Amino acid sequence: MDMLSDVITVLRTGSPQSARVELRAPWSRRFRLSPGTAGFEVVLEGAYRLVPPGGPPVALRTGDVVFLPHPGEYEVTGHPSGQDDPRPADAVMLCGAYLLDADRGHPLLNELPGVVHVPARPGRHPRLRAAVELLGAELEDPGPGAGAIVPALLDTLLLYLLRAWLERQPVCEARTGWAAALADPAISTALNAVHYDPAHPWTVQDLAARSGLSRSAFARRFTALVGRPPLAYLTWWRLATAARLLRASDAPLSVVAGRVGYGSEYAFASAFKREFAVSPGRYRGDR
Repeated sequence: MDMLSDVITVLRTGSPQSARVELRAPWSRRFRLSPGTAGFEVVLEGAYRLVPPGGPPVALRTGDVVFLPHPGEYEVTGHPSGQDDPRPADAVMLCGAYLLDADRGHPLLNELPGVVHVPARPGRHPRLRAAVELLGAELEDPGPGAGAIVPALLDTLLLYLLRAWLERQPVCEARTGWAAALADPAISTALNAVHYDPAHPWTVQDLAARSGLSRSAFARRFTALVGRPPLAYLTWWRLATAARLLRASDAPLSVVAGRVGYGSEYAFASAFKREFAVSPGRYRGDR
């Protein structure tokens, strides 16, 4: 799997929730996203304002998609143009939430703004639009297999939302962060290698060679963009992957340790406890 796919696989837990909502004028509502939850809305019909916590109102219109990656209290109201136009409007939307595992959250999400807004523009993000149409049709008229189709479409929607946001980020040599890391051919090559095979005994020299950089140049660029040195990121990713395996399977600890690159169960347990402040067995037992 590529790095962005892995991020979604690891950070999401449980089944995402979604619904098709129709609101008739006059209307206004508040909702709260608790820690460990991210939300989304797709405007199918109408126009309204979204007011995030501590931020300016965002005007939404038919076809717009928003992703809300951070907890807090939000307000939506059918006054699309703000104070200068008090007339309320009807609206139909797709809305829902992704449950995130706070123990395994990826720093990519921390860099996202409070509202990731993808406006409706002809010809832009056709795959995102296709996912929205499929999801809307399935929620309006569920058919056999909807229980499997809808969660898959929600994961697809989230990936396309993140891809749309990443594509809009300006990239220059001075920029740091995950948008720049994924746009940097050398660093993205190293990240994808680590995510594809976390059990491999990677060294900084190995990753630098794959990236086409000298060891020192690679280490500096990786650390500047990703926020931690290459081997520190490798360790973090191995343990995040192990946490997912512990929650999703009954594989023995020795098998989990081997799958993420640890030669002994003891070494794995020690590293896991340093990262999560709990033993692997206790972590699995709390699922």
